[in-house]
Amino acid sequence: MELLTIGAFARAVRLSPKALRLYDELGLLRPALVDGESGYRFYDPAQVERARLIAWLRRLGMPLARIREVCDLEPGAAAEAVADHWARVEAETAARGRLATFLVDHLSGGGAAADHTVGVRYAARTASGLVRTSNEDAAYAGARLLAVADGVRGPGGELASAAAIEALKPLETLAVPEGDLLGALADAVARAGAAIKELAGPGEASARGPATTLTALLRSGSRLALVHVGDTRAYVLRGGEMFRITHDHTLVQAMVDEGRLTPEEAASHPSRSMLARALTGEGGAEPDLSLHAAEAGDRYLLCSDGLSAVVAPDSLHAALAGADGPEAALDALLALAYAAGAPDNIACVVADVVAL
Repeated sequence: MELLTIGAFARAVRLSPKALRLYDELGLLRPALVDGESGYRFYDPAQVERARLIAWLRRLGMPLARIREVCDLEPGAAAEAVADHWARVEAETAARGRLATFLVDHLSGGGAAADHTVGVRYAARTASGLVRTSNEDAAYAGARLLAVADGVRGPGGELASAAAIEALKPLETLAVPEGDLLGALADAVARAGAAIKELAGPGEASARGPATTLTALLRSGSRLALVHVGDTRAYVLRGGEMFRITHDHTLVQAMVDEGRLTPEEAASHPSRSMLARALTGEGGAEPDLSLHAAEAGDRYLLCSDGLSAVVAPDSLHAALAGADGPEAALDALLALAYAAGAPDNIACVVADVVAL
């Protein structure tokens, strides 16, 4: 049977030569022949069906590693794998739809009225992972302030996370008007950065000096100001549904945002913990700031990646929804982290919003 040139094969399967070269490099679809002098690729017409299957699976958003596995399955098993993948896609799409609804409500000023008086019940805890010899995580919970921080870059990380929390603690005793929440929180983060900068040795470069992630909520009445930098996270459980209200500042998340990785590929990427932003005191890594409306019945979770990286969102949801109070929720969450091997330290804050 006559072989097809890469151009003819590309037209037959409605793919670009560039895509075919990528599939060759990844081992998904090797050419039948490569000219030893010119390097030109030739394909067997019998490869058309595999090429089309790869393209179809990619359009479904299936990770490349999984596509390689599916292409090697018998048709029946491959069909089951595709059905399983699509079921997960539908579940994730539904979750994103609920998150979009939640964000539209908050950004349009919906939710709790500004004059609705609420309070919080809260608990905070840190725990050492099973394979760590030190703990760089810090957590704080009070009636007005909730915060978690995860120090990085060696021994100074523990000092950096503690310094960030200490810089925010004065907000607990300040009566900050709702209209000043974001400004007060931004000023406190600036003080945290200055304190972290002082931890660095003389002439120490920011790339090697102490740093920390930080996620914190500051409350006034029914309004919450959120500050976030790094990969610590904030979630809210509302009406039985759980929403993540922070966006990770990691290199892998940036690749997901750019369409270079799928969320499934990101979850197992070797560089998934590499931060794109952290609080260093050197500037250049501005934290995210946003306002949210609290409602009686909400349950908030702030945590380090020692929890979120090893416990699946569905399990987090179940633990939060099934606990009677903040302390019980922390017990359940830490048990999940340890059951997953607790490879990193863990910091958690859980707060319930209650009507006064």
